[in-house]
Amino acid sequence: MKRVLLLGDSIRMGYDSFVKELLDGEFEVFYDDNDNGRFAAYTLWQANQFFKNVGHFDVVHWNNGYWDMHIEPPMTTPIHPVHEYVHFLGRTLDEIRRNGAVPIFATSAPILPEEDAATVMQEGINRTFYKNEWVLEYNKAAVDFMRSEGVAVNDLYSLCLESPTFYKTPDLLHLTEAGYRRCAEQTANAIREAAATI
Repeated sequence: MKRVLLLGDSIRMGYDSFVKELLDGEFEVFYDDNDNGRFAAYTLWQANQFFKNVGHFDVVHWNNGYWDMHIEPPMTTPIHPVHEYVHFLGRTLDEIRRNGAVPIFATSAPILPEEDAATVMQEGINRTFYKNEWVLEYNKAAVDFMRSEGVAVNDLYSLCLESPTFYKTPDLLHLTEAGYRRCAEQTANAIREAAATI
């Protein structure tokens, strides 16, 4: 049975178990259910740990972005500016290819405009504010890079636009169960398509 590795931030943690259910009987699906990939440099380290401890995978699907683009006060710049973000995506891609796996990269989900955020906000919920222009900038850089490398892109950004609230929960960042299930469906199909090329 072909082996699949899912890497990425907490959005990945929201859909990974659903992907595993959808691919049950077709693929052996691996992911870290106790820790997320955070920023791109951390995912590079995580990928290396899986490759070292588990071995060969047939397909690796991953995402990064939110942690990299975030401006965490009192900092006034992102954790990883775009050029650093793309650099670490490239390092991860190199390791995926050295492992012999087919890579798939997933875009970051959109952020609701401030004027629409009130539709999902609730009192007492801690919110981390992101801006959609950050997401657009980082997604464009990542997609341009992946296309130049011939890597398939799983466009979760466009998928989430099908919902008026982008499937956002009251923290304005993570997704509802319905959103994660839609991401899982699209991700499972992307994995099947990638595996068919092997």
